[in-house]
Amino acid sequence: MDKAPNKLISVVYQLYTVTDGEKTLQEQTSTDHPFEFITGFGIALDAFEQQLMKLEKGTAFDFTLQPGEAFGDYIPEGVHKLGRELFTVNGRFDNENIYPEAIIRMNDAEDHQFMARVVKVEADGVTIDTNHPLAGKTLNFTGTLLENRDATDEEVRKTIKMLTGGCSGCGGHCGDGHCGDGGCGDCH
Repeated sequence: MDKAPNKLISVVYQLYTVTDGEKTLQEQTSTDHPFEFITGFGIALDAFEQQLMKLEKGTAFDFTLQPGEAFGDYIPEGVHKLGRELFTVNGRFDNENIYPEAIIRMNDAEDHQFMARVVKVEADGVTIDTNHPLAGKTLNFTGTLLENRDATDEEVRKTIKMLTGGCSGCGGHCGDGHCGDGGCGDCH
């Protein structure tokens, strides 16, 4: 069976959480900075992709995703209290980066990286929440589809390079001295 082609999707949207029928704006994009991605790479939520892929360029949208279609249910077991010693730099507690509501990068026992939110800092430890900030939330997306077309091979290659740690803006020339010399000029 043939795989469907990757699509380049570009949207301007507003993301709301919905609680008891009340909508609260969480984030939004603009026509100056739309959200642009190529389908099939896990960059956007699967259900979000599916909703947009069936629309034509210029179409307005308004759809709601339940937690299971979005970031999953909130899992209380995702909240952990850890010893302060895990958050020390040169023998001192890292007050600069570890404070309530800070989003921090952590490693598990197998050295897999994940993000966590600091919930509370106390004398005997730091409470973190490893749930996605929108876990357990019903999400409403409204906006306009700016582009929906087959992605070019070059766009797919750039996406793969970006996802594997390469530069996203130079077409893959950073490592061979072309960045800034007819390349992207903005790789740092």
